[in-house]
Amino acid sequence: MTVTPTADDIARVFRDESGRCIAILVRVLGSIDLAEDAVQEAFVTAAQKWPVDGLPPNPGAWITTTARNRAIDRLRRESTRDARQTEATAMLTPSEPPDVGPLPDDQLRLIFTCCHPALSPEAHIALTLRLIAGLQTPEIAQAFLVPEATMAQRIVRAKKKIAAAKIPYRVPDAADLPARLRSVLAVLYLIFTEGHRSSTSDALVREDLCAEAIRLGRLLCDLVPEVPEAVGLLALMLLTDARRATRVDAAGVLIPLPDQDRSLWDGDEIAEGHDLVRRCLRRNQPGAYQVQAAIAAVHTDASDAARTDWVQILALYDQLVPHAPTPVVQLNRAVAVAEVRGPAEALQEVDLLDLDGYVPYHATRADLLRRLGRTGEAVASFDRAIALATADPERRYLERRRSELA
Repeated sequence: MTVTPTADDIARVFRDESGRCIAILVRVLGSIDLAEDAVQEAFVTAAQKWPVDGLPPNPGAWITTTARNRAIDRLRRESTRDARQTEATAMLTPSEPPDVGPLPDDQLRLIFTCCHPALSPEAHIALTLRLIAGLQTPEIAQAFLVPEATMAQRIVRAKKKIAAAKIPYRVPDAADLPARLRSVLAVLYLIFTEGHRSSTSDALVREDLCAEAIRLGRLLCDLVPEVPEAVGLLALMLLTDARRATRVDAAGVLIPLPDQDRSLWDGDEIAEGHDLVRRCLRRNQPGAYQVQAAIAAVHTDASDAARTDWVQILALYDQLVPHAPTPVVQLNRAVAVAEVRGPAEALQEVDLLDLDGYVPYHATRADLLRRLGRTGEAVASFDRAIALATADPERRYLERRRSELA
C-alpha cells in the first residue's frame, strides 16, 4: 500500500535524515557546501514527487541517492576539464571502498573533521550543529544565546576557512582525536539539549535529536573509553532522557520535574546512567559533564520530589561552577539555593545574571517572586517568559502558572 506523505511528513524526514545524508555526501564529494546544496535540492524534489508517487520504503536512502545524482549533474555542468568529468563519473560507481580509520560512523567522523584545530571552538559547534543535527540558524543561535545574524556569519566564516585552509575530509588519526574531543563533547551535548527542549519545534521534545545524540555518545565512548568526560556525557544524556515520557501531559502542557510520575521514568536508562556515574567516580577525574550527570543521578535517586537531596545537589553545583562558570549553570544552581537557603537569596543571585533572552531565566525568576509574595513582579516575569517561549507545551505551562497568579 502506497503511503501519501504530508508536508509535515516530509519535514519530519528532513529533520531525521538530513544530517546523515550530508555526512555521507561530504565524505563522497569532499565539499560541505556542495553536500548541503545537493541535499536541499533532493528534498525539494521529494516535496514534488512523494505526494504523487508515495513515500519510498527508505526515505533516507532515496534522499542520499537523489542528492548524490544532483551533485554529480552540477559538477558535470560546471566541469571545464576532463579531470572534473572523470571525477564526476567516478562518483556514479555504486560500490565504494570503506573509509578506514578509528571512526566507523560517517556522522561522528564529520564531527571530528569539523572540529579541526584551525577553527575556533564556536565554529566547531555551530557548523556541526548545522550539518549533523540539521539545526537551522535560528535554532543554533538560540542554543548559543546570540543573535541570528551573528550565528549566520559565524557559520559562513567557518565554511570559508575550511575551504581556504583545505582541511581534508578524512578520518583523523587516533593521535589527532584528543585535541578535538572537547568540542565534540560540546556538540553532542548541544544536539541533545536542542532535542530535550526544542527552541523552534511545536513539540517540546525532538526524540530524533535525543536518540541521535545518545547513539553518537555511545560510539564516542567506544572510541575513547578511557575519557571520563565522554562517559559522563553519555550518563547525563541517559538520565535526562529517562524522564522524556513524563514531561508533557495529555493536554500538551509541560510537567515540571517535581510533578512528574516517576513510576513512568525509564528504569533501564536510569540504571545504565547510574552505572556510568559510578564508573566516573572511580576514575576520580571530575569534569563538567560528570558533575552534571551526578546531579541528574541524585534527582533520579529520589522516590518522590519531597525526598530530593537538595543539599547534595547544591554541593554538586558548587563543584560544577569552576568547571562550567556559565550563566545557565548559575541559574540552575540558584534553583538549588532556593530549596536549601530560601527564595530570597536565590533571587539575589538570579538578578545578577544576564539571560534576558532565555525562557527558563524568566520562568525561574517568576517562581521565586511568587514564593516571596511579589505577585505583580511575578506576573511580569511570566509574561516575558511566555513572549519568548517557542514550544507550545512550555508556553501552555507558563500561561497556566500566570493565570493562577492573576
